[in-house]
Amino acid sequence: MKLSGYGWLMLAGILISLCFWWRLARRDRRLFTIFLAALVGALIGAKIIYFAAEGWMTLGAPDMWIRLATGKSILGALLGGYTGVELAKRLLGYTQITGDWFATVVPLGIILGRAGCWVQGCCMDRVCEPTWFTMTDAAGVARWPAVPTEIVFNAMMLVIFLVWRRKQKFIGQHFHIYLIAYGVFRFLHEFLRDSPRWSGPFSGYHFAALLVAGWGIVCFARRRVNVSRTTYSNELIHTT
Repeated sequence: MKLSGYGWLMLAGILISLCFWWRLARRDRRLFTIFLAALVGALIGAKIIYFAAEGWMTLGAPDMWIRLATGKSILGALLGGYTGVELAKRLLGYTQITGDWFATVVPLGIILGRAGCWVQGCCMDRVCEPTWFTMTDAAGVARWPAVPTEIVFNAMMLVIFLVWRRKQKFIGQHFHIYLIAYGVFRFLHEFLRDSPRWSGPFSGYHFAALLVAGWGIVCFARRRVNVSRTTYSNELIHTT
């Protein structure tokens, strides 16, 4: 089967992430298994959230199987990938932090995936008055540039995380911060996307975005509490 421009860029994103993670796995072979768990979890999560948000609306449609086969959601991929990693770490007994590495890999993968959307001409969004920032679809209609906007957001997050890694800031919290930032960004951005609406201006992806941001906040707070407890315990040991 011939891959589209979108398919090739998605494949490139996976291969680049795989090469990056393979270098890390030299330290501990369990890391490669954790990466595979993240990939499988992301694929499953992407399908589940897509179906919950809009896939169910295609049931019975003539192109139902094509839509169900190709439909996916980045929001679902984030939730599924996180779940896959946590399950794999528990099963393998791996206790080290991996989120900071994923915070570098994930934005890069999304950038390549969205670049594929741009090449393919999919994921076009709400019709707008023609202006300097709008994009034109195949029918010549001006639309909000959702794909470039998301590419810019992820490029900015990638740069921020690279700087933080170099300066050793927010260690162990990078992916949690990404979940919060992307969830908030996607919730606001969703108002400009041409997604099927559940009620008024809200789509299923609005609720998925809130779930992603909320989960990021919970994990951020939980990590912070655990670090504080560990620091307190170490200080108590040294003073007794």
